[in-house]
Amino acid sequence: MKGIISNLLTKQMPIVDDAKERIKKAYKEDDRPWVVGYSGGKDSTVVVQLVFEALSEMPKDELHKKVYVISSDTLVETPLIINSINTTLRRIQDAALSLDLPIETHKVKPDYEQSFWVNIIGKGYPSPNQQFRWCTDRLKIDPANKFIMDKVSSFGEVIMVLGVREDESATRGNVIRSHTIEGKTFMRHSTLANAYVYAPIRSFTLDDVWDYLLNYPSPWGDDNHDLHRLYQDSSSGECPLVVDKSIKESAGSCGNSRFGCWVCTVVNEDKALTGFIQSGHDWMKPLLDYRNWLSFIRDSRTRRMKYRMNGQVYFKDVKIEDVDGIPHVLIPKKSGRAKSLTPLEQYTIVDRNEFKTYVAEHNIDLSSPEDHKILVTYEEETLEGEKNLKFAQLGLGPYTMETRKEMLKRLLTVQKELKHPEDPNFELISIEEMKAIRKIWFKNGEWEDDVPAIFEEVMGYSIDWEIDDRPLFDKEQISDLELLSDQFKVDIKVLKKLISIEKDYSGYKVRRGLMDEISKALKQDYLHL
Repeated sequence: MKGIISNLLTKQMPIVDDAKERIKKAYKEDDRPWVVGYSGGKDSTVVVQLVFEALSEMPKDELHKKVYVISSDTLVETPLIINSINTTLRRIQDAALSLDLPIETHKVKPDYEQSFWVNIIGKGYPSPNQQFRWCTDRLKIDPANKFIMDKVSSFGEVIMVLGVREDESATRGNVIRSHTIEGKTFMRHSTLANAYVYAPIRSFTLDDVWDYLLNYPSPWGDDNHDLHRLYQDSSSGECPLVVDKSIKESAGSCGNSRFGCWVCTVVNEDKALTGFIQSGHDWMKPLLDYRNWLSFIRDSRTRRMKYRMNGQVYFKDVKIEDVDGIPHVLIPKKSGRAKSLTPLEQYTIVDRNEFKTYVAEHNIDLSSPEDHKILVTYEEETLEGEKNLKFAQLGLGPYTMETRKEMLKRLLTVQKELKHPEDPNFELISIEEMKAIRKIWFKNGEWEDDVPAIFEEVMGYSIDWEIDDRPLFDKEQISDLELLSDQFKVDIKVLKKLISIEKDYSGYKVRRGLMDEISKALKQDYLHL
């Protein structure tokens, strides 16, 4: 310890000097541009700072290729952190320009059509959990990879420079070592063709990271002591820039990270937002309340349709348990909530082969919020040839339209009332995202045009919405259509879907794909139970 302290006092850290020399050598090794991942956390800050310092120390005639510093903005980042990242990216760019360094900063975002809110509120995706983490690919990996592949198309190959360390975890260490080729500076990227990975701080320990940050001032003017205090205030870890689908699980969830999404439902409890609020940022409490509500309603059967987005109907087995001699239906524990036990007598039991007839006779709408408490039975043969009676309930699909409208209304209410101390115009959901949601709802037959109505009701003013996206019919015409559908026993949702498909293809001389879309609409499972 004495040696470390004396080294710090004289700013002598052999591991730092060695890292910078290795970076210089790696930079000069070829003409492939570098893409440095920056998340705002400690490890990525060390990498960007080391690369910046190394290039500053090199002769100008050796600075022969670009270094792109990219940061991922999922559009649902923790508000204080995304503001900090934006400020840092500007400072890095300004400092690089003043020193004539070939460094460019960029922020990568998901397309609005793939944003968190468009998927949840527009398409009805259930909020992510450990078994269904659809968010990582759409919000982080795909936007970063799109930027990387754009550079690959321009330069042939590219080097990803990442702040990964072997001592972060046993899993991370094994992944790094498994991709390493003896005697080679760069590791081949496991999923992106013509992309390679360079990990300049792979041998750094946690102490090395903080020793460097706290004793070597930021070359672009940030205060690394502020970053240290941020970590001290929280039990959370880092949220890395993930660019590899094959290791996204080993990267872990960022739900407890100060550098992750404020709306993360993958974790049972959001320690990051709670930590911010406890450390004085109580203006963020409405965000935590909304996040907790979103997590709470995820598995509610009255919030979800009873078939998948493609119309597929499926069943999930349930167990029957005796409680004081009375059979109960056991629903497994989910999202930290206690398991559910409901008396079997509260359910309607239907043979699986008779399910279609039962739904038709009772005019059951599987897209409605109502949970009809239906169990289907079927026989399963064991290896010994015996037959066991099994019970199953309808599986859950997207959120109902009623729930999606409630989500949007609640979200806009939080946005309107939020008092961001650094950004009075801070948005939780953008106009572009709401326009994308509106288009999706129209396509799915929601012609009442509720998005503008909800926006005006909550915000108190209106905006210019796309004229081409106006409803096809007015309310009276929709009512007439519904009555005719009921009279002739035609599913109104399918009819609306077919009309929307026809609208999308109208005006084209060659309407390639039209019949496929019509076929999909007519072949949905719930229509043919």
